[in-house]
Amino acid sequence: MNYVIIGNGVAGVTAAEAIRQIDARGQITMISDETHPPYCRPMISNLLEGAVDVSRLPIRGPDFYDRLSITPALGSRVTALDITAHTVATKDGGTHAYDQLLIAAGADPRPLDAQGLDLGGIFFMRNIAQVQEMITALADTRHALVLGGGLVGFKAAYSLLKRNIAVTMLIRSGYPLSMQVDETAGEMIQQVLCDHGLTVRTGISVTAFEGGGRVQTAHLSDGSQIPCDMAIIGKGVFPAHGFVPTDRIDTDAGILVDDHMATSAPGIYAAGDVAEHIDIARQKRWVNAIWPEAAAQGRVAGFNMAGQNLAYRGSLSRNVIRMFDTDVMTAGRVSPRDTDETCRFFSAADHRRQTYRKLVFEDQILVGFVMINQIEQGGVLASLIQSRTPVKISAHHLLDPGFNVSRLFDR
Repeated sequence: MNYVIIGNGVAGVTAAEAIRQIDARGQITMISDETHPPYCRPMISNLLEGAVDVSRLPIRGPDFYDRLSITPALGSRVTALDITAHTVATKDGGTHAYDQLLIAAGADPRPLDAQGLDLGGIFFMRNIAQVQEMITALADTRHALVLGGGLVGFKAAYSLLKRNIAVTMLIRSGYPLSMQVDETAGEMIQQVLCDHGLTVRTGISVTAFEGGGRVQTAHLSDGSQIPCDMAIIGKGVFPAHGFVPTDRIDTDAGILVDDHMATSAPGIYAAGDVAEHIDIARQKRWVNAIWPEAAAQGRVAGFNMAGQNLAYRGSLSRNVIRMFDTDVMTAGRVSPRDTDETCRFFSAADHRRQTYRKLVFEDQILVGFVMINQIEQGGVLASLIQSRTPVKISAHHLLDPGFNVSRLFDR
């Protein structure tokens, strides 16, 4: 059996390991547009912050490819998939034949519509190489501009603040992390960042950059200008499936997969940030581009590619973030754009202790929450969402950080 895996992130890694548990002799080729061995992508912001060095990022040892008898094709970006011929083509002219194919190509950063993007000092933050270039540029950086208030922009701003660099964040929404939290939580998060030196401007974007080789000025949509010698574009990501023939494989935002991570084309699977499956909280198809789900999806895909029958039960969006002395945890449906009239909301805030807790229910089913500080019970709440266990007690009890979770199971 000839297995080809597109992507050497955590989805591709867990898929290869699952295949090898079943099939010790089949040929595995792993294609990646990066040249680094498998590493922990969520930790690249820690690298930018200076909290870790690059040696801490690998998720497998240097013998990973040899130990699993994998043929790596690194530095090769897939550009075409021929379903009839069972081949994938790469930008460097390579062609790889497959019997079973996994698309775990991850996601690409959303581009910015602005002039002057070819200037030095303007970066995306998606991989090790980009972050290493940023770190090199830090010596000559006094004022950084971060475009976007989502997870990437948030982590970039926090990392630069930790390095005592002045940062201005530009976001089109009214507060940071608007896709993950509600307005109250977003404003609390913004205040913490501002207390540590961040400047936030909302409802605004960049139209052009200027500079003599390296960026020096950003022109904004309100007609104003702002000086900067670094700009980080964090406007979100989109699934990297541009090479997929959409007349042969069903796609929406991501590549549509069933419970076995199989696509609509026989012998082709998808996993990770590129795949679209059922979201447990939303009860509809969704792309949840987070590390633990990518790992789980890759494992399920690998076992099924090797002939086992393993089902994936669905994904749950969730994030845990620490910034300075503040902890944030969020899961499921919390953002106003992600809730509707079927939802009931329960919230409590203690401004003296700087805590906030909001729960979102549909009938007796918890479908989302956000917590700021005292987040120790977040794992239990996430499990309630994943299991869709009816909550038979008053939701107000769950708002108390000292709530005894054993009461959930009282008969």
